[in-house]
Amino acid sequence: MYINGVEIEDTFAEAFKMWGTRVIITAKNRQWAMTAAIKMTGFATSVIGCKCEAGIESEVTDTPDGRPGVSVLLFTPSKDDLPKRLMERIGQCVMTCPTTACFNGLESPDVLPVGGQLRYFGDGYQASKLLGGRRFWRIPVMEGEFLIEEKFGMQRSVGGGNFLILGEGPDVTLEAAERAVEAMQRVRGMVMPFPGGIVRSGSKTRSKYKFLIASTNDAFCPTLRGVVETALPEGVNCVLEIVIDGLDLPAVEEATRLGIRAACIPGIRRISAGNYGGTLGQFQIHLRRVMEG
Repeated sequence: MYINGVEIEDTFAEAFKMWGTRVIITAKNRQWAMTAAIKMTGFATSVIGCKCEAGIESEVTDTPDGRPGVSVLLFTPSKDDLPKRLMERIGQCVMTCPTTACFNGLESPDVLPVGGQLRYFGDGYQASKLLGGRRFWRIPVMEGEFLIEEKFGMQRSVGGGNFLILGEGPDVTLEAAERAVEAMQRVRGMVMPFPGGIVRSGSKTRSKYKFLIASTNDAFCPTLRGVVETALPEGVNCVLEIVIDGLDLPAVEEATRLGIRAACIPGIRRISAGNYGGTLGQFQIHLRRVMEG
């Protein structure tokens, strides 16, 4: 299969079961809502070292309090770990940010009592209000009050969807990756947790060092061609990866489809994907099948 002269390799991305949630952050203006969202999603690229994966989904205009808002998605491998990570990040990054409020953005039978726990920061002076069957907590802070919804929905999700862009050089490969990210941002229900949505240091799940669970994906490192068994065809001198987390598989597949199409520009030789032979992940996202869809 070729798209605009770019080979789509007959392989699959191996993705994993996750638990995900959506948080709506509002503030006095767009700047402060986005500031809180950026802080909340910091150091959340990979569960390998960050305990969670998170990203900004989109800006939101139709918010519960009518103010400018930003939607954030956050994922963990464990259902029990999700409330811990959400408590930490809302408590330290959103509640601390001027003028913000925090609302649930995901309707689900599975819920997290986030506001119900953060209310204790009010030291007994917190107050609750029931509106439309939803309970909110008003927590006194030095600026005034921090408003947060009591419960946040969570659901089974998908983490680690990916594809690899193999290009002739760094400039064209980065341009292709940037085009992919821009196209993929139109898909609701997914985020790309790495910086700018792009990964330069893809990994494999083994290492010569016993204390490491992951190390550089040497088969795709251009500087190691001739030293290791390479996966790079002739003419490829740069590889960048896009990693996708989604609230469901269709969101990840649609983002993959749009991203690959956008990345197929002159100077890109091949689109591939990272997998472990199907031994670790519960989802296999076959590139050609996705593109045919």
